[in-house]
Amino acid sequence: MNTKLRWSAALAALAAVTGLFTAPPAQAKPEACPTLKKSDGWHGDNRARLQELIDAHCRAKGAEPVAVFDWDNTVIKNDVGDATMFWLLRNSRIRPPEKDDWRTTSRHLTDEAADALAGACPTGVRTLPTATDMRCADEILSVYAQGVTTTGQKAFAGFDHRRMEPQYAWLAQLLRGWTTRQVASFAAAARTENLAAPVGAEQRVGTGTVTGWVRYYDQQRDLVRTLQRAGFDVWIVSASPEPVVDVWAQGVGIEPSHALGIRNTTEHGRLTARLKGCGSVPDAEDSMITYIDGKRCWINQEIFGVRGRAAEQVQPAHLRQVFAAGDSDTDVTFLHDATGLRLVLNRNKNELMCRAYDNSDGRWLVNPMFIEPRKRKTSPYPCATTAYTAADGTPQPVRRSDGSVVPDQWDSVFGS
Repeated sequence: MNTKLRWSAALAALAAVTGLFTAPPAQAKPEACPTLKKSDGWHGDNRARLQELIDAHCRAKGAEPVAVFDWDNTVIKNDVGDATMFWLLRNSRIRPPEKDDWRTTSRHLTDEAADALAGACPTGVRTLPTATDMRCADEILSVYAQGVTTTGQKAFAGFDHRRMEPQYAWLAQLLRGWTTRQVASFAAAARTENLAAPVGAEQRVGTGTVTGWVRYYDQQRDLVRTLQRAGFDVWIVSASPEPVVDVWAQGVGIEPSHALGIRNTTEHGRLTARLKGCGSVPDAEDSMITYIDGKRCWINQEIFGVRGRAAEQVQPAHLRQVFAAGDSDTDVTFLHDATGLRLVLNRNKNELMCRAYDNSDGRWLVNPMFIEPRKRKTSPYPCATTAYTAADGTPQPVRRSDGSVVPDQWDSVFGS
């Protein structure tokens, strides 16, 4: 059992001993299954099908049914990792790399990117002055957000594209030297600013302009809480740093014990630039995060207790989530693993929309984003040719479980 779950179990045991919970009367009338309250924003019969799933598993006897949500642009609009990075840069909260060598921040950082960062950012400082040093802020932001240097050179190389996204991982790695509590305070400050900013607000970082607002989706908050009341074990899995996700997830009633994100290793209570491993990947190898196939591994390992290489494989139905929700190609694997329904918010992501619209087993639900939904994609998704990204980064056709190729799909669920 992981540390988070042990802590939750200890709290539950304490509550039982101290009598915080009392058993219902012996003759108590069974409660009706909870119902979704929000009706606006749902496409077609999506809300009705979600309610059917809730009713079918309501207060199931035995093991609790599991529901897993991606976070960014699935439960909220915009990206909490981005919001945190922008806050760090605006407030000069990134520490210089170990021994002033930018190569130590990521095993996948190219020499060109390391040299560009070294040339742009000062040495011999406690924290990088990115609030005032525009050149340093611009270089870090370009590498993080675009994956290239400010001169257009490739910033990352040599990684498995189905298990790692170095740009996402780099944010977690740049938190080196801070404690988890300090990172949580940074995330909380960014959360306050982004929730207070009006929809559509922008902010200045370096010499550039970036998104400056975030909103929770009311429909997803309602869905999470209804699932919880129905007895589902609800989790978040995100490719943002875990201490950041922990702060935001509590806004929909999900405690840190049920939020999975990119995890750093620690030394003397402080985060390092190395990452925790999963399955057959050891700590500090930095080759698998909560990204595409890595999300499956972390879900299997942390939620279902599957260890070793087996965590990287599809599990029997009783060791899989009943429900999953996502918005991006980064979510395709854990969505596919869901045995009940798979909710997709349409952001025009090729592989995900190919699989969702193909709907080979009838379990996929497609919904427009609840805030600023995308308009209809005018060309078909290139499912039969290039929508799948292989481990080496090459584009390939999207294939079903039986090996057949998914034909190109036209967009049919979109905003007005």
